[in-house]
Amino acid sequence: MSGGTACSTKNSEKIKENELNRIKHVIAIMSGKGGVGKTSITGLMAVGLAHQGYSVGILDGDITGPSIPKIFGIKKKPESFEFGFLPPESLLGIRIMSLNLLLPKEDDPVVWRGPLLAGTVKQFWTDVVWGDLDFLLVDLPPGTGDVPLTVMQSIPLDGIIIVSSPQDLAVMVVKKAIKMAGMLKIPVLGMVENMSYAVCPHCGRELRIFGPSRAEKVASETGVKLLGIIPIDPEFVELCDKGQIERYRNYNMFSDKAFLETLNFSNKKEGEGQ
Repeated sequence: MSGGTACSTKNSEKIKENELNRIKHVIAIMSGKGGVGKTSITGLMAVGLAHQGYSVGILDGDITGPSIPKIFGIKKKPESFEFGFLPPESLLGIRIMSLNLLLPKEDDPVVWRGPLLAGTVKQFWTDVVWGDLDFLLVDLPPGTGDVPLTVMQSIPLDGIIIVSSPQDLAVMVVKKAIKMAGMLKIPVLGMVENMSYAVCPHCGRELRIFGPSRAEKVASETGVKLLGIIPIDPEFVELCDKGQIERYRNYNMFSDKAFLETLNFSNKKEGEGQ
């Protein structure tokens, strides 16, 4: 047990990015467990930033469960040339790289061990020509395993955003994710509680399907900033299933300029590097 802790806390050199890339901010989106909508929040955030006029990319680090291309309706393969891979773009110009775009069929399973998964994520950083980006969002797999560890140790992150839900189990593993980030000295920019409630279409009453919100309590206990609370919205689910997440307009707090102010990125001038 102690050996694992020592390994995870040791300092590791950041790997170099592709020489053609100029990426201002790199943010990882993380969850302690699966099923809380981490990929949905990554997609919403990318769409919100794109609507604000920022250039955005998504590195799909959830290698064994990649679903970013699905919610954006992207099936085009990345183009390969001498300097690396050119990621396909969404309707809003969001650049996306995912292993699912390299598989013969989108439902083919990825049955790989940890080192190979981690190595693929590194290649998405070094071998993909992202070009000029204001924000690169890294959609991490759930938990605190090999891939999240590799990303935190190898890629120069500005910070992570943690996604949770109101369930007690989700709250418990959020604290694990926060502690992992602390061990690796990665700033936790804030947390989002997803699927916090549903609105009855008949009376407008808020229904707490997964129990009462625990977001404010967790934020208070951990000292992590609560960025927002997002409800369950059947329209959002339908649009994601159709690959049309960019058409969604409700509850997208990431479209608000105040969102970046909470992350202290609003004082970065256009054209200014990291």
